[in-house]
Order: sequence, then structure tokens, then C-alpha cells
Amino acid sequence: MTDVSSEGHGPERGGGDDRGKRSVGGHGSGAGGGRGSGADGGSRAGSARVGGWTRFVTARPRLSLLVALLLTALAVVAGSGVADRLGSGGWQDPTAESTYATKALEREFPASQPNLLLLVESGSASVDDRSIAAEANRLAARLAGERGVTGVGSYWQSGSPALKAKDGHEALVTARLTGDEKTAGETLDRLASSYRGTHGPVEVKLGGPVAVQHEMQTTIREDLTRAELIALPVTLVLLVMVFGSAIAALLPLVVGIIAILGTNAVLRGLTEFTDVSVFAMNLTTALGLGLAIDYALFIVRRFREELAAGAEPLTAVGTTLRTAGRTVLFSSLTVAVSLAAMLLFPQYFLRSFAYAGIAVVLLAAAAALILLPAALVLLGDRVNSLDLRRLFRRGKPSATGGGAAWGRMASLVMRRAPIFAVATTVGLVVLGLPFLGVKFGTADDRQLPSGAESHVVQQHIRDGFPGNPGGSLEVLAEGQATETQYARYKDRIAALSEVLRVDGPLVKGDSAYFTVLPKGEAVGDGAQRLVGELRATDAPFDTSVTGTAAVLVDSKHAIADRLPWAAAFIAIVTLLLVFLLTGSVLIPIQAVLLNALSLTAMFGAVVWVFQDGHLSGLLDFTSPGSIETTLPVLMFCVAFGLSMDYGVFLLSRIKEEYDHTGDHREAVRFGLQRTGGLITAAAVILAVVMVAIGTSRVTNTKMLGLGIALAVLMDAMVVRSLLVPAVMRLTGRATWWAPGPLRRFHDRFGLSEGDAPAADAPEAAEEGDRDQDRDQDQDRDQDGERDQDGERDQDRDKAEARG
Repeated sequence: MTDVSSEGHGPERGGGDDRGKRSVGGHGSGAGGGRGSGADGGSRAGSARVGGWTRFVTARPRLSLLVALLLTALAVVAGSGVADRLGSGGWQDPTAESTYATKALEREFPASQPNLLLLVESGSASVDDRSIAAEANRLAARLAGERGVTGVGSYWQSGSPALKAKDGHEALVTARLTGDEKTAGETLDRLASSYRGTHGPVEVKLGGPVAVQHEMQTTIREDLTRAELIALPVTLVLLVMVFGSAIAALLPLVVGIIAILGTNAVLRGLTEFTDVSVFAMNLTTALGLGLAIDYALFIVRRFREELAAGAEPLTAVGTTLRTAGRTVLFSSLTVAVSLAAMLLFPQYFLRSFAYAGIAVVLLAAAAALILLPAALVLLGDRVNSLDLRRLFRRGKPSATGGGAAWGRMASLVMRRAPIFAVATTVGLVVLGLPFLGVKFGTADDRQLPSGAESHVVQQHIRDGFPGNPGGSLEVLAEGQATETQYARYKDRIAALSEVLRVDGPLVKGDSAYFTVLPKGEAVGDGAQRLVGELRATDAPFDTSVTGTAAVLVDSKHAIADRLPWAAAFIAIVTLLLVFLLTGSVLIPIQAVLLNALSLTAMFGAVVWVFQDGHLSGLLDFTSPGSIETTLPVLMFCVAFGLSMDYGVFLLSRIKEEYDHTGDHREAVRFGLQRTGGLITAAAVILAVVMVAIGTSRVTNTKMLGLGIALAVLMDAMVVRSLLVPAVMRLTGRATWWAPGPLRRFHDRFGLSEGDAPAADAPEAAEEGDRDQDRDQDQDRDQDGERDQDGERDQDRDKAEARG
């Protein structure tokens, strides 16, 4: 693990960010620096640093923490039982034709939309044996009399060959559990023990959509608890390795727990007004821990640097909030923007992740910017207490904190910028090529472990029943019609090339429905074409089509229709935020393009592993041969936001150095030197949290966790470390260009880390100068002289900057 702690005096360039030598944004003295005199200078420094926001968050630190404790306790109470109120569906477009038809059929013809299946196994006997038929009919009659159950049917009542297995030893009883997902789940809980298991000569297993959804909710809840038990202790160990101090390591975890508990309360409140997906709980845990650790890591590290430079705790908090705090604010806004794009989609599965994501991001940022500073004021130098690493370390800790290695790597990359830029880009594109073969599908029972009861039932139906009875299409006909008109319409359907069989119509009043069994797979290309053909078939009445393939077609259309708007929203707002941070026209464009490029490996791996089934044995999942339609959108929004999170950290430091020196190449080198270890440590910790989520037994959750872990690591270790410095070296000082009107706009409204001048702090500045000299001597002793070509390149850059 990269050490990003600040021990002794600050890392790489002396204590407290070269205070006394740096002027930020060309305004007066630097963030905490300048040269003044004596106590008055120190007093003025303290006064300048303790601005309005600092006074607000630190005026009553004990009271602030007490209020936070009370609010957290209220959040625990308000968020209790939230998992029981969340749904496991939400992939359908609520305004689509298939959704309308499904609801109408549920209302008028409940038997046409069974959501509970009883798989009746007769052992070695035939399901047509008299004793088997008698027991099955008793079960069906008993089920029909249960409260909350309607539309009960069976093979023994209808004689439909679609409800009897090919080998004659299994058959189905079908039923509809009424009400919404929660009500149907409660009914299933009440009935399951009475119907599951042995009944005389038959064995009964429960399946169907409601059983799949209920089992998925239970599995996700159990998996989330296990993921938290894995992630929390591992994260604490990693934080101790990063910070050294056990006290400092606990602070990010506290921020994360507050964010998670607060978000659970928000989700619980939202369930009173709208549907929320149970999958959003996983994102709450992952982002709550991951982003809280990112933000707290950044805040605590900067605070420790200020303490190491000799600042008083209150003064150190002021400088930290003005610098690192501002970067955290920008970062949280960019992540929230990416997640907010999912609100543009109609599926509540995607919207739920926006609800959870926005809430947890803002709560994590608020805790890091309000509660954490209060805790730091109270802790002061005790934030460095309990340095557990000294048990395993010999000698005095290095003052450089490993940053010199990042600086040398940045210099190497920039000296060979064309090679690194081309090689990295080509490598990322190649890793993303499998995504060109993506096939979209719907989430089904194969999301569950192979041994899950509802998965077993559905697999038996897929493998052993004729014509895949779960893959039929239903055509709802509304309006007055004669038997002759129904018959002619049925003949038109039967004539379509992708139709295997047509059953019906079943008529009730002015409504009727036909069941159409497609050839091939239930959601294959042929079935999807058949949906369009059915909708285009002439009829003397109003028709609407539903079924698994129809839901998929409508979901794909809804996503394709809104995807350009979501992408434009993310791009425009991100461009604006990064411009406000940097004042450059080119850097925001680079940030958006390189962030998107960093996600190629994730998308390629998702198809290669989860669609094509590679590593399915190792990762213990069943590949359905497709990717659920909404998952790529979700993963893009989350991973893009997290990539921008790290991008903001890096760009803020590069911008700060460029404002000070005007030396483009040195600014890039310095930015990576100061943030490389921090970003890598944060990425590794976040990846650990996502991998813990990825241990879920539900395939979509496994895909989400492992895919985003890969994206985060690729972004931090490849894009930020290699591609960004290479591209910025190639663009040179033009990187910072902006036309006059935009420059003036940025001068008035833009913000960047450390742009506020502060009063003098002469002792810290002189100490920082001495520490910088010592650090540079250590680097020369350990690593030899710099590469001569690199020195000449840097000299030319400095000459250009001065010229």
C-alpha cells in the first residue's frame, strides 16, 4: 500500500505545501504563506485562515459532534427496516405498451399472468396417474381458496401440453398473487411452508416471478451484511497502513458509517412516495464507504501536513477547508451530477440508484466538511496518535512519503509522452473490444445461485418443458369484436414467420387475449422481431403486446431514447464544473474523454466474463448469455463519477502549481507527485469495498461490484498515472488556454484549491524551505541524478513559461 501519510514535516516539497514560497492564482501570498514578522504575522495568519465557514463548523466542535450523534441515532431509527420496503424489479418502462398490457391482463385475466408456479414432481410415476392427479387437484383447490390468490390453473385442469414436462414426470400449478411486490411477497411468506415439500406421492417446489423476486431480496440483504463484515475490517487495516495512526484511520470510517445510515433513512422516506429497488442498498454501502474514505483521506492528509508545518489546529483546519475542502466540494458535485443523470430514465431500478447515490454523496461530503473539521479541532496533534506501523518499521520514517517516486514516474512519462499516450490508449481500446458483441436481455432467475429454489424451478421449465412456457407473448385485444374477427386476427398472427403456436382467444366482455409462443429463445432476436410484427399486424380492435420479449424491446427503446440526453447532461455539467476549477477550455474536454476511455476495460470485462461466461466457475454464477439492459447505464454513471472524483483531486493540485510557477511540465509532475499516492490508496480502498459487494450471490450485484472495482483501479493506476500526464505534456501550455470572455468569467466565478490569500507565516515557510532542501538531498542520495534529457526538457518548459 502506498504511504500517503504526513509524518515529521510535510512530504515532497516541504511542510504545508511550500508555504512561504507559493502564491496561488497570482494573488498575494500563498495558501498559508508569505513572509511577515513575529507574533503579529502569526496572529494575522490565524485570523485570515479562520474565515466564516471555518468559524461555522468549528465554533462549537463538541456541540457539533453531539448534534451529529443525535442525528445519526435518529437516522438509525428512521432507516430501520428499509430493506423490507424495497422492490426487486423496476426494469420496465412504466409508460410502455408492455407495462399497460401487463396491468390490464392482471386486472381482467389474472390467470394469463401467473407469478407463482408450483412445480409438482411425481417421481418415477407419470403425472397422469390417478393418485398424482388427485393430489395435484387438491393442492390447486386449496391454493385457490387462499387469501390474496387468484387465477389458479394447472395441467390437470386445462390439459395444456405447455404445462407438462417432456418426460411426463413434472407438471405445473399456476396462480396469481395479488397486490404489489411487497404484498405479494408477504402472501408468499405466509403460504410457502404449507405448499413447499412432500405432499403424499408428490414433491412440490415454488417458482415464478414472485418467488424469484422474494428470494432475490432475501439474498441481497444477507449478502450486503456479509459484504459489510468483510469491507469494514479490511478497510480499517488499509487505512492504518495509509495513515499510520489508528486515530486518523478511524475518522474516514466514521464519516462513511454516518453517510450510509443517513442514506438508509432517506431511502426509507422515499419508499412512502415512490418505488425503490433493493439493489440500491449495495450502492449505498459501496459509495458511502468509498467516497467518505476518499474525502476524509484528502481532508485528514492536508490537516496533518498543516500540523507538520507548525500550524495550530484551528489554523490548520482553516487552511484545509480552503484548499482540500474546496476540492472535496467540487468532487462531490461531479459525482452527484453523474448519478443524477439516471433520473432521466423511466425505470425505477435506475432512478433508485440516483436517489441512493446522490444522498450518500452529499451526506459523505457534508460529514467530511462539517463534522470531520470539528473532530480535527478537538484532536489536534492527537490525530497522529497510535502509530501502529512503528511496530514493523526500522528507523525514522521518511519525510517524502513516497511522493518522489511518483514525481520521477511523471517525468519519465512526459519525456516519452507520445509512446505512453498511444500505447495506453490502444491498450484500453483493445480491452473494451468485447463490448462490441454485447447482447441485451432481461433479469431473471439466473441472477440467483444455481441452488436457489426458484432458480431450480425455472431451469427445470427451460430444460424440460415444451416451447418454453415462460417465454410466451400475450396480445391484449380491447374493443367489441365478433368471433369471426377474432378468428381472422388469429390466422394473421399464425402466419407470421417467428410464431410457433397461437392459443386463444379467451374473451371477457369487450376484452380478449391471445397467447403467442415464439420460435427459439424467449428473448432472442426472433422473439424481439415478433414483437414488432405483432404490433404492426392489422386488427379491427385495439391491441397491445406484452411478455418477456416485449418488455425487453420497450426497455431498450426507453434507454436508447433517453441515453443521448443523459450523456449530454453529464458532459455539459462536468465540462462546466471542471472549467470553474481550472479556467481552461481544453482540460474539461480532456477530462471527459479520458474518463470515458478509462471505462472501456470495465465494459469489455463485463461482456467477456458475465455474458460469455468466462470465469463463471471461479466466480460462481450462471451466465444467461446476455447483459441486463439497464446495467451498462448504471455502471457508466457510477464509474464515470468516481473517475471524475480522482480527476478533480489531480487537477486541483496541477492547477495550484501552475498558478504559482507558470511552468506547465513542472505543474503536471508536481500534481502527480503530491496526489499519486493519495489517489492510488483511495482507489485500492474503494476497490476493496466494491469487491466485497462483488462477493454477492446475485449476478447483477456481482457484476456491479467487480466491474466498478476494475474501472476504479484502471482509472487510478493507468489513466491518472500514465495517460493524463502524457496527454497534458503533448498539449503543452495550450492546455491552459481560454478565450478572453471565458477567462473573465472564470476570474469572477471560478474556484480552485488554495486560491484565497492568507497572511504571513514566516516560521512555517522557512521550515518548509529547509524540509524541501532535505527531501531533495535524500532523493538525490537514494536515486542518483535525474535523467539529463528530462532536465533539458524541464529547462525548456521553464524558459517558455518565463518568456
